[in-house]
Amino acid sequence: MKRKLLALLLASVMVLSLVACGQKETPDTPETPDDQEEVKDYSGYTIRIYSNSNSTERTTWLIQEAKDAGFTISIDDNSVISGDTAAIQAANENKDGDILFGLNETRWSQVVDGVYENLKLVDWTPTWAGEVGEYAYPGAAYGLVIQNVLMLYRNDELGTNGEKLHFQHWADIVDCGYTWYRQNKVGGTTNANINSAMLYAFTDPTSPAGGISVDGWKMLWKYCANGSYTGDSYGFDPLNRGDVQVSTFYSSSLYGKIDSAADSSSAPLTGTTTPENWGVVDIDDGTYYIAEYIGILDRADRTPEQTEAVKAFAEWFGSAETQTEWSDEFDSFPCNEVAVKNVYGDEIPAI
Repeated sequence: MKRKLLALLLASVMVLSLVACGQKETPDTPETPDDQEEVKDYSGYTIRIYSNSNSTERTTWLIQEAKDAGFTISIDDNSVISGDTAAIQAANENKDGDILFGLNETRWSQVVDGVYENLKLVDWTPTWAGEVGEYAYPGAAYGLVIQNVLMLYRNDELGTNGEKLHFQHWADIVDCGYTWYRQNKVGGTTNANINSAMLYAFTDPTSPAGGISVDGWKMLWKYCANGSYTGDSYGFDPLNRGDVQVSTFYSSSLYGKIDSAADSSSAPLTGTTTPENWGVVDIDDGTYYIAEYIGILDRADRTPEQTEAVKAFAEWFGSAETQTEWSDEFDSFPCNEVAVKNVYGDEIPAI
């Protein structure tokens, strides 16, 4: 990582400065093999993972990094399991899982409360539990990543021609006068969050229509009926091509997508952390966000030694060091406060 290289460079400069000033350091006593902490190899057991945070890039990275850390893992990419519903159903049906990570608070509440008959969590508290703040189901599951859903727009000639978009509610998109992308299904974490954000202003506990006013459901119908579905899984690509003027996308991977935007468009979005021809719609209600967690599944046929390997993997993956690497690689925002400091310092990006 760049930050690690910078730290090593600064350390070297400090040492050279001391020598130049005539100060001599007493050399450290060389470590003997007895002084070195033994790193245990857990690679003999294949840890079965279920997750919806499983893009091909993520699974490839995680498998290799885990291998380097002494673990062997098995995780399906999103060509096999797509979305939180599929991930949790597969884990419940197959009954062969060791680790569950990703999902959102709704799903995790269901797992913790025993809604799924074959999914029970091991009582577990990692050493970094105190670093994730409120993002914890104590003794059960702990936060990894905070995920925002953003509403984006083009402000060039393919978009608003310089007009800044400001909405009071997410639902204002249906009367904004611009074309917008709409997702192709209701299910899935990102899609559900978009729909929840759209319906937020129409919450009515007295309504017989599911706690949402009838006007709210009419608005959501209008959003779907008049929106443009382009065949893309998420809203970044149609916005990047200029097929629509307003769209939605999740915060994780946004910067990476913009970095490579020219690979799939002749009129791409430009400007990563400093937008040039795009922006985030300013919405008074704010943005909908969730946290993703990790938990250890109780598996009846696992030996104590194998369970030790699974716990060691969860300890490693959720640690500040690994979550710093994960964040750097995939533009995600860690729940781990130490990792946040490592990645952003005091300059946390707006999204």
